[in-house]
Amino acid sequence: MIGRLKGGAPSGYLMYFGDFQRNVYALDAASGKLQWKMNIEKHPRSVLTGAPVLYQGLLYVPLSSWEETAGGVGSYGCCTARGGLAALDAKDGRLVWKTYAIEQEPQPTVKNAAGTQMYGPAGAAVWSAPTIDAKRRLVYIGTGDTYTDVKENGSDAIMALDLASGKVKWRNQVTENDSFLMGCNRGGTNCPTVLGPDYDFGASPILFTLPNGKDIILAGQKSGVAFGMDPDNDGKTIWRNKVGNGGALGGIEWGMAADAKRLYVAVADLGMPPPKGKPGLFALDPATGDQQWYTAAPKVNCSYSGRCLLGQSAAPTVIPGLVLSTTIDGHLRAYNANDGKIVWDFDTAAQKYQTINGVKDQSGGSLDVAGPVLAGGLMYIISGYAGALGGAPDNVLLVFSVDGK
Repeated sequence: MIGRLKGGAPSGYLMYFGDFQRNVYALDAASGKLQWKMNIEKHPRSVLTGAPVLYQGLLYVPLSSWEETAGGVGSYGCCTARGGLAALDAKDGRLVWKTYAIEQEPQPTVKNAAGTQMYGPAGAAVWSAPTIDAKRRLVYIGTGDTYTDVKENGSDAIMALDLASGKVKWRNQVTENDSFLMGCNRGGTNCPTVLGPDYDFGASPILFTLPNGKDIILAGQKSGVAFGMDPDNDGKTIWRNKVGNGGALGGIEWGMAADAKRLYVAVADLGMPPPKGKPGLFALDPATGDQQWYTAAPKVNCSYSGRCLLGQSAAPTVIPGLVLSTTIDGHLRAYNANDGKIVWDFDTAAQKYQTINGVKDQSGGSLDVAGPVLAGGLMYIISGYAGALGGAPDNVLLVFSVDGK
């Protein structure tokens, strides 16, 4: 992200980002010169995946983890990584506060069959960008599953933290005991006693003002459930609507979007063709969660050789009158915001591109995670992503007019 700070850089603008080594960087946006670098987490399997958010001189950085993948190996002492949120001084990178989603520090529990010491609790990674609530002086995060059997209350939750101190004001844990490690469906030494359904909150919470002036938090989970929560009543659930089948690669994954009238929910349900799954795009009433329309992901023959999937796991993007949403099969589509009809459809994997940096015949591929970005009347998207179920990893940055040309 780019933010402006007085005295922060010669150009007045800083660009902030994180990496898989838990480092946060600030660069001069004009020159690219490094202004500062800060390592904010020592756990070797913690990572930074969600975008940081700048507000009133503090940079809020979500803490994620890939220990869910490493934890299934018998020689690994699973698990000790915890997700959370850190606040840095945006001028110099100084750590102001850091709050873990799981309050308890991991402790030794049992030894596995290989004799390796196990630990817990752990997990509750924060994949996505936090959401600022300036009126209540709060910041909201969504957390992922837990990795162990040890009881905790920070996983699969929407949490509210004080902007200045990081103190947890409330948490709404919607799925308890969701203990999950990769590979446990095929057997594994470190697996939880009962393997959870893997119902992370991967989408950033949305703070929405209803027509009556009341605020509501809109949240989407990999269970396939969209939620409306009350920010003035400790995040209490107001409504819930299960729009997708959900699961480890299903439900609502990377994001939702809203305009003044509707909440737009893209459903992945990867590898779950109808009627079992509901890959596609939904429009819901933000006040009640009631469905206004649903457009199923069209079945196509992929333009690449990898596995062809329908799922709409990437975050959608809204502009006046249109919703932009993508599928793993490489298609970028614009939907009429009022009725869900497809206005235009562009297959990003169907041609070879002659790039401006001299790469000839560059292929596009699958579309996942990040939705289209719009600026200055143009739309930007990266085509090419190799996900857990396959797809096409070829990679190219494409720029469109908003009519898909």
